[in-house]
Amino acid sequence: MSRVTVITVAYNSSKILPGLLASLPEDVRCIVVDNGSADTDATRWLAETHGAELVVSETNIGFGRGCNLGAAHSNSEFLFFVNPDASLAPGAIRVLLAAAEAHPEASAFNPRLREGDGRLAFKRRSKLLPKSHWLPRAAAEADCELPVLSGAAIFVRRAAFETIGGFDPKIFLFHEDDDLSLRLARDCGPLRLVTGAEVTHLFGESTVRSPRTAALKAWYMGQSRVYAARKHALPGAYARALSDALLQLASPLTLLSKRKRAKHWAYLRGVLAAYQQNTANLPLPWG
Repeated sequence: MSRVTVITVAYNSSKILPGLLASLPEDVRCIVVDNGSADTDATRWLAETHGAELVVSETNIGFGRGCNLGAAHSNSEFLFFVNPDASLAPGAIRVLLAAAEAHPEASAFNPRLREGDGRLAFKRRSKLLPKSHWLPRAAAEADCELPVLSGAAIFVRRAAFETIGGFDPKIFLFHEDDDLSLRLARDCGPLRLVTGAEVTHLFGESTVRSPRTAALKAWYMGQSRVYAARKHALPGAYARALSDALLQLASPLTLLSKRKRAKHWAYLRGVLAAYQQNTANLPLPWG
């Protein structure tokens, strides 16, 4: 399928990457972007074993910029950005291509996502959209137009991706898929769910779990939320993020959990760090 390139961004993901690579059809090109990992040699071996191409970034440049780097090394009509902790059901790409042919007005698509236990994982809302744009959970039962895409598996026309300039390089992590979705829908065409194509996503397994990793992700979540909300002209972008951060810290559940205290404190620090900065790609406050 020369019309499609699968692109996955890996950061210390060699333990979970085999599931994705093994699920890909042999005739589909796959580019693995190693994002400054410590396990680059293992990822290189996996890529070679499964016939994938490896693009190495010497440092972790963030998820969105990693996707952009992979896209720059491809020339196919469609780009399929898939998380390394995901795997495709047989025929998923073929069904997505058929949906793209049936809906030429659409710019990008989500397959139906399932968690590891088989439950549906349906992204039906976004902090960047008013509640009036959110979908009911039942909408996941049939093909439909989406308000926002899940970044776990985005099937997008290259022409549309290039029209909007790809992922925003100012967003290191989190809300980059929401931002991409809103720009695609505004400038290129609707977003659609394709229920006949399925992808299983082991949420949160793409990086090693640790208290430090959880705090790091929360910090980026905080600053990305402020940046993306400001970018899309949401009223009270900073105030709302700050209010949510303080409410999380004040929760009794947070007070009783050392892990949650560290996570929510890091989120607050991320919100505060973004207050005067027009980016969600700030230097880390700790080494």
